[in-house]
Amino acid sequence: MRGFTTPLVFLLLAWAGPAGAGGPAFRQPLPDLFTAGQPSAQQLHDAAQSGITTVIDLRMPQEDRGYDEAAAAEQLGLRYVRLPIGGADDLTEANARALDRILKQDGGRTLLHCASGNRAGALLALLRARLEGVAPDAALQLGRDAGLTSLEPAVRAALEASPTP
Repeated sequence: MRGFTTPLVFLLLAWAGPAGAGGPAFRQPLPDLFTAGQPSAQQLHDAAQSGITTVIDLRMPQEDRGYDEAAAAEQLGLRYVRLPIGGADDLTEANARALDRILKQDGGRTLLHCASGNRAGALLALLRARLEGVAPDAALQLGRDAGLTSLEPAVRAALEASPTP
């Protein structure tokens, strides 16, 4: 886990809490990229204190976050970006390109989240395969490492479809 201080990793991995505790599972699929389900206001605060600089929220506007996440992120000095991904229909190359642009604009540590990590993993897998040329199996493994679960068949189908020119 190069590039990360030990306290950051321990703090962020602690988000998952004890098995079954109901907190979001926190993952680190790539250096400087963390994925999770919906963070609480306290977890967002802890992430900011630990060096996260950008939060990318993949949840749809109508999804309840339990608090005003955008305002909380702003108060913490975090860059907050919304990229709404509703499900399988939004797993498009255009959305993968949008995520790629957002990630490239960030020079620090990023937290990418949805409700569970499933959409985060799905979009990362699509980005890796379509835009970076990673083999589909390796891209899907990265997606699983980031939280991909039930959207895996949709990602596989998108990867098997002809790439857009």
